[in-house]
Amino acid sequence: MFSAGFEGSEPIAEARQLTRSFLAEVQAAHGVHVSDRALDLVELVVSELVTNTRKYAPGPSLLNLEVREGCVDVAVWDSNPDPPAILPPDPTRVGQHGLEIIMAVALAFQIHREPVGKRVTASIALAP
Repeated sequence: MFSAGFEGSEPIAEARQLTRSFLAEVQAAHGVHVSDRALDLVELVVSELVTNTRKYAPGPSLLNLEVREGCVDVAVWDSNPDPPAILPPDPTRVGQHGLEIIMAVALAFQIHREPVGKRVTASIALAP
């Protein structure tokens, strides 16, 4: 499992790079196959979730990546207790499609309230 907090000026780029490093380590050290598609999807999900925390939650956020049962669980905690707004699909809407994208590529998607804030988790298959 990997965890990182983000408060810097470039948290999204940092989160994407840490995700790539984590998945490279999973492959090299543990022999777990991570397809190129899975690598791209996990990086996309991390980017969308960290972007949401930066836009809608005051204070720090925390990224957790965990490999289990052929998937990587991407969990992002932030201090805002309000669940994200999951809008209905609308091809004419400009922006705010991040959660739609995540829900389309994830095997599972969950929102949990925490004692402080919330945790949003998406599970992505590591291989097709």
